[in-house]
Amino acid sequence: MKIGFIGLGNMGTAVLQAIAKLEEHELLLSDYNVKKAEIIQGQYGGHIVSNQDIVKEAEVVFLGVKPHLLNGLLDGLAQDIQHSSVQLWISMAAGVPLNQLGKYLPLDNIVRMMPNTPVAIGKGMTTFSTVKSKNAVLFSDLMAASGEVKEMPEQLLDAATAIAGCGPAFVYEWIEAITKSGVQHGLSVVDARFLASQTLIGAAEMAFYTGKHPAQLRDEVTSPGGATIAGLEAMTQAGFQAAAMAGITRALERTRELGQ
Repeated sequence: MKIGFIGLGNMGTAVLQAIAKLEEHELLLSDYNVKKAEIIQGQYGGHIVSNQDIVKEAEVVFLGVKPHLLNGLLDGLAQDIQHSSVQLWISMAAGVPLNQLGKYLPLDNIVRMMPNTPVAIGKGMTTFSTVKSKNAVLFSDLMAASGEVKEMPEQLLDAATAIAGCGPAFVYEWIEAITKSGVQHGLSVVDARFLASQTLIGAAEMAFYTGKHPAQLRDEVTSPGGATIAGLEAMTQAGFQAAAMAGITRALERTRELGQ
């Protein structure tokens, strides 16, 4: 199968890395930054071609351009799209709904997706929406090496984007803060970052695999009058949970703004 990528930003390249692991597909690459496309080609293979050639030749096309650029891109490709035999169009444009994409592309052949950058190492969380079940099957097969893939009603996709799409940045902020604190108290940067990262991995997998409520898992760590409850109290006073919830809410709002 020929799979095209129009736009090779951070997210587009992360998805490309996951698709490239399947090996049986031929990759067609396009980006306004030709030098960047050549570097990516050297790492993952494929052929650098024009946007028009991707639309003419590919069976699946990933659209990895920014939301404010998408309409112009599709307008410019209108004639090629009209005569295209693309089976599946996959948009990564945050906040751009299926009905808007359907003004330029055949609605029955569109998937709206939101991956996150850990798809590059097979640990991603990708949410998606589509109007046809056949699209969900093909899309899930294509993303098999990316990590977890979950179909959602489109009205919930922006909220999912705020958590899963933006979430890695929020997690990295936590790791950086914990690392700085470790250094403040005598640990090396390398050791503090290792401890923070592995602690997060372990705690996340406990939540994922046990299915227990986070509050229950937290209580299992927290002894009466101990160090953990002292730290939790300080974090509560500093507004930790409120800040996290505010961050998700603002990310959701911005996602919707980008799609307008």
